[in-house]
Amino acid sequence: MTIIRVIDFETTGMEPPAEVCEVGMCDVDVSAKTVAPAHTWLCGVKEMPPEVRAVHHITMADCAGWGAFDPEAMFKTPADAIAAHNAEFETRFFISPVPMICTYKVALRVWPDAPSHSNGALRYWLEDQGLVTLDHVRTQPAHRAGPDAYVTAHILLALFATGMTGREMVAITKQPRLLPTCPIGKFKGKPWPEVESGFLGWMMKQPTMEEDLKWNAAREIARRSGGATV
Repeated sequence: MTIIRVIDFETTGMEPPAEVCEVGMCDVDVSAKTVAPAHTWLCGVKEMPPEVRAVHHITMADCAGWGAFDPEAMFKTPADAIAAHNAEFETRFFISPVPMICTYKVALRVWPDAPSHSNGALRYWLEDQGLVTLDHVRTQPAHRAGPDAYVTAHILLALFATGMTGREMVAITKQPRLLPTCPIGKFKGKPWPEVESGFLGWMMKQPTMEEDLKWNAAREIARRSGGATV
């Protein structure tokens, strides 16, 4: 039996010293192709800025009396791997003792033509194709840790259903995002083969350009020159 523990955090900001204010967990049994009920709890925090309350609607009063986030609480029972949608965010707040899977990065590779690769958009897109079936009640409210983990768990099962292996997903998670289209400038929304070579070269020279974007530009340059791509 292989158990992948899907997690989701709600936080007081985008990165530490911001704190985790809610944890959601949902175990996926890969062999049985089942999703366990989500388990969620709040965490004590020092502050709750209004801009983050506007997203998840968790207040200081909600968190009162709860202990501070303890990563070890996520591992009271064994798990073979951890998964999260955009795992780069969750791993800002803890170090996983087991392999990590980013369902966002894997979905970009497996479903490049999806209209969006956000957690919610993928859920509805997959539902429309009959590839996942979720209990709508368990998906609510959105932008809360338990429901979001529940949604991600079903996205993970759909990824396994394509034939992807856990080992492959872990390997993809360690790589930059493979973006299906150029996300910036005059070529925004265009597939990489339609982006002018001069623009790709410009991207590579920008010192403040996001590294994932440079990687995608370099990958397209390598493709055009007959080099290997990943």
